[in-house]
Amino acid sequence: MLLVEDKVNSGYDPTRLEPICDLLTQKDIELILTDNTEIQALNKAHRGIDKPTDVLSFPLEDVPFMPLGMVVISVDKVKEKAAELGHSEEDELKLLFIHGLLHLLGYDHETDDGEMRRKEKEMIEKLNLPNSLILRNA
Repeated sequence: MLLVEDKVNSGYDPTRLEPICDLLTQKDIELILTDNTEIQALNKAHRGIDKPTDVLSFPLEDVPFMPLGMVVISVDKVKEKAAELGHSEEDELKLLFIHGLLHLLGYDHETDDGEMRRKEKEMIEKLNLPNSLILRNA
């Protein structure tokens, strides 16, 4: 199940992300939709990078009945990237959510041997989405 906190009243329908959860995990996922200001503060506090980013993931310890973790997405970045790349905001939100969820599941495109890229590509093709973040940078 997807537990959503929309801090910016984005107007997005988070139920459209449920099928992605169902494909990847049985665990609950927390999703926070926020703006560039808040995600920049989180990025600085947790990664030491003082700039806004599109998506952050915060895995939780694997404990029964607890969520897998939290995905935080900047709605500002969703709008910016969707406009820049010419696809819908809903598609960009799904792409970022997939990316964040894969990180919660232990994938790491910065250190793996392409496993995350392959899994992301598989999900994108299955859901008929445009190329994602790490596929755009491949």
